[in-house]
Amino acid sequence: MKLFKLDAINSTNTYLRQLSKKKETKNWTVVSAEYQTTGRGQVNTKWVSDKGKNLIFSVLINYDSLIIQDQFYLNSAISLGIYHTLLKYNLPKLKIKWPNDIMAENKKLGGILIENSLKNDKIYQSVVGVGLNVNQEDFLGYPFQAISMKNMLNIAIDRDKLLNKIISSIKHYINLLNKREFSFLHAAYENVLFKINKPHMFESNGQVFLGKITGVSKDGKINIEDENEQIRKFYFKEVKYL
Repeated sequence: MKLFKLDAINSTNTYLRQLSKKKETKNWTVVSAEYQTTGRGQVNTKWVSDKGKNLIFSVLINYDSLIIQDQFYLNSAISLGIYHTLLKYNLPKLKIKWPNDIMAENKKLGGILIENSLKNDKIYQSVVGVGLNVNQEDFLGYPFQAISMKNMLNIAIDRDKLLNKIISSIKHYINLLNKREFSFLHAAYENVLFKINKPHMFESNGQVFLGKITGVSKDGKINIEDENEQIRKFYFKEVKYL
């Protein structure tokens, strides 16, 4: 991979997308930063991070024949690549929260932002942004409950080595995606899904209900069985965990 290491940038995703448009940028080009001034999460949410403490990067991935309808499997491949890297660090209660947050001890460890470039009915390129809490210890004032690898392991983690391991693992799962191993990716994703088959409170359109996640549809909708044993399906941002 070709790596661009930056001190501070508004957004590694924005930087990498602009880089890919200005000149020929090779597959698996990575941009990492010590700090982001306007880091973004899913649907314009913010990703905040202390400077020089965490892993903030974006990676460029090209595809030959990935159709738009299969983008859930892309999401699964990226999430699983990161999950299985972190699993080797023996982090407790590691899970993937739908659609692609990384959780540990029921707190947010990392987030993923996938921005796709489309041509006709195909995704020909993705810029995948990852924010991972590595060596930060204080999360006071965060809008959500967060945790870092150092919080759990009580040791500082080498971020460069971690980045290399994550990219290698993502490559493995993207290779499975290119081979159309969709059933495997789907099953592997659901197997480590946060709160699956456990009662939990949710909110949709201002209504609170008790439900149980039963899985994820091929189009990426989350399936929740409510108290009336009815399966309700939601796209991202149509429902939230309480």
